[in-house]
Amino acid sequence: QVQLVESGGGLVQAGGSLRLSCAASGRTFSNYPMGWFRQAPGKEREFVAAISWDGGLTYYADSVKGRFTMSRDNAKNTVDLRMSSLKPEDTAVYYCAADSNFRRPPTLWRNGYDYWGQGTQVTVSS
Repeated sequence: QVQLVESGGGLVQAGGSLRLSCAASGRTFSNYPMGWFRQAPGKEREFVAAISWDGGLTYYADSVKGRFTMSRDNAKNTVDLRMSSLKPEDTAVYYCAADSNFRRPPTLWRNGYDYWGQGTQVTVSS
């Protein structure tokens, strides 16, 4: 069982930066690919970024490529999402997710993740 808790959301002006963190419980965290997704009001939850179990591979949605950076620290059981050059369209609830398949390559598909955090709100004002 894995529990995920996100933090770091808030209100920021367009062009600003935020850092989201996800703290995971469970001793097998270091073997799990991780992902960040987001959901805006009235929209489907969408892929933002994913990282392999060892941090060696990262994938990003085209809409955030070059602005967001995902990283992980397996010693601390955390994953981060550094967001810069934020735009109003980045406004959403951001979710951290874990894929419990042992060391599988990271997936962009929402259904590939077994565990989800409660989400953290990011609001970007224009």
